[in-house]
Amino acid sequence: MGTVKLVARPDRTQFSVASYLPEIARGMLATNRHFWRNLFGHRDAPTRLYPEAFQRKEYVYPERFRGRHRLMKREDGSPRCVACMCCSTACPAHCITIVAGEHPDKQREKYPVKFEIDLLLCIFCGNCVEACPCDAIRMDTGIHPAPGTDRAQFVWTREDLLEDGGPSIAVQGGTHR
Repeated sequence: MGTVKLVARPDRTQFSVASYLPEIARGMLATNRHFWRNLFGHRDAPTRLYPEAFQRKEYVYPERFRGRHRLMKREDGSPRCVACMCCSTACPAHCITIVAGEHPDKQREKYPVKFEIDLLLCIFCGNCVEACPCDAIRMDTGIHPAPGTDRAQFVWTREDLLEDGGPSIAVQGGTHR
């Protein structure tokens, strides 16, 4: 290990130190120095000419960008989700709400009566995708969630999530077609 350097603590009993007046003055000097230097000095500062010669910055999403959520469908159009609650358990933001119900088909145990994701709480970490044993939820659309003006627009229901979800190529048991 290295040596320890002791730093002297300022004496806070003095009025000038306790009132922080010298530090406020130093901060104001730095602010004034930057103001006057930017006003008269830097002529080569990069600027964007707006709106006269608008230059649009081209933004490219990173390769690892996942995009918004989608629920996958079975061949008959029903959601692949079996309401096992793995995705909502793995979610660190607790933004997934699932209400399970008995499936009318006795071959299937249960299905999500209600499946909602609150995108204002979601941190798009992908833990829900990793936790899903049925390949029912994915984040591979590459589409950024659209902006909105109302909180209700950001709570996506099962029907909203099924819009982008096509039939999955995964087959129960871990094999692919």
